[in-house]
Amino acid sequence: MNVLFIGDIVGSVGRAAVKKVLPALQSKYNPHIIIANGENAAAGRGITAAIVKELLDAGVHGITMGNHTWDNKDIFEWIDDQHRIVRPANYAEGLPGQGATIIKANGKELAIMNLQGRTFLPPIDCPFRKADELITELQQKTKNILVDFHAEATSEKIAMGWYLDGRASIVLGTHTHVQTNDDTVLPGGTAYITDVGMVGPKNGVLGMEREAVLHKFLTQLPTRFVVDEGDWHFHAIVVEIDDATGKAKKIQKVRLTETDWLLM
Repeated sequence: MNVLFIGDIVGSVGRAAVKKVLPALQSKYNPHIIIANGENAAAGRGITAAIVKELLDAGVHGITMGNHTWDNKDIFEWIDDQHRIVRPANYAEGLPGQGATIIKANGKELAIMNLQGRTFLPPIDCPFRKADELITELQQKTKNILVDFHAEATSEKIAMGWYLDGRASIVLGTHTHVQTNDDTVLPGGTAYITDVGMVGPKNGVLGMEREAVLHKFLTQLPTRFVVDEGDWHFHAIVVEIDDATGKAKKIQKVRLTETDWLLM
């Protein structure tokens, strides 16, 4: 089975890039299941029901979230009814939504789990212990498990990769929007990368207008960040999973600019 995971989609620029690039990637990599991180899809903060439909209609099969999950308040009205989206599983018990689900497409199935780190992020429940709990449950249903660890600290992400090696098919990092160059298959058969990167404006700061970000750093005054416009870049990974074992066989990065896409 081939899995395509698309890095943090940032704003309308990122969503437009997904719709433009995805057909070419489907032709090139033949992914059976496509997952994307959508926590920045609505103007850089959160997601809406309309955007969920937009991404699913574009060919995405499942959506993971992160620390901006609750930024659009209408999410409380629909997240319990949308079974192809997951929010961090280590949020407090009883909150709306789900931390894991099983995506079925093209005759294949993949469990997806979302966790949020605690280093330099709000103090929530332990992601490592929650991973133990959910993987034990999911392994009763499928061998193929993807974990999106939405975390700030590189060390915390790497630790999670080693912690789940041999128990998850894929452990990938999101949140920092900078694609890392450490994609590998760990000894136990888990495909790993510290951060997949992002899809959105490439000339801003992590997708935001750089002038506002610079103003914040220079003055420390409250500043409203707005998604940048202009050329985009597209970051993703493709992982090949052995259907018989659920172990990863290969992981490769996808890294495109708008110029690259125009030349394809």
